[in-house]
Amino acid sequence: MSRFVFLVLLVLVSAGMAEAQGLPALELSQTEGGTTYSLSLQILVLMTALTVLPSLVLGMSAFTRIIIVLSILRQALGTQQTPPNQVLIALALFLSFFVMQPTLTELYDGTVEPYLQGRLEADTALAQGGAVMKGWLVGNTRQNDLAMFAEMSQTGPFAGPEDVPFAVLLPAFMTSELKTAFQIGFLLFLPFLVIDMVIASILMALGMMMLSPMLVSLPFKLLLFVLVDGWALTVGSLAATYGGV
Repeated sequence: MSRFVFLVLLVLVSAGMAEAQGLPALELSQTEGGTTYSLSLQILVLMTALTVLPSLVLGMSAFTRIIIVLSILRQALGTQQTPPNQVLIALALFLSFFVMQPTLTELYDGTVEPYLQGRLEADTALAQGGAVMKGWLVGNTRQNDLAMFAEMSQTGPFAGPEDVPFAVLLPAFMTSELKTAFQIGFLLFLPFLVIDMVIASILMALGMMMLSPMLVSLPFKLLLFVLVDGWALTVGSLAATYGGV
């Protein structure tokens, strides 16, 4: 968030310098209603904002936990590149939208739409939108991780979620997501590990040392995963780990 603000400020400073030099592409017009930016400047700000969009998706959504769990699941199945990375990323992205739909709806109805209609100033819209996102992030962050980063930054205690700065909240949320993802991945890995061990023991007892246990166990793991409706179970359990879904 601080990086985004810095980039926007940098663009505005560059626009001011361009105006002083008489460059019409980055023009600022003072009107009775406020400051109006030229179309070229608006496009420049939009392109600058798009550069930080991947970081926002990774650091302020459910994407991190979901993609890590799905990757561990694929490794546990032993299917190597099946499903391919593009499929896993698409599934994680759409599932993230599903998980965050209530928050995104609240954000749009309470902040984005009033701002587009001119009923909210930019500063007020940013403050309200930030408060909504902070509420969701704090609700899905482990308190010990949040306390650790607050202690490291020498901030707090905080009266509410809206008082937690993004500089403390985002690393705490990412750390919490990584821990939760690895815990879920461990539980997913166990049944497939048992199948691998059983198959390896049977092959050793039969004297089939040259036959790969991974190759023999793969059909059994796929059969087990299909019989228990593994994809629906995994995706549903992942969505249920977030509150408000």
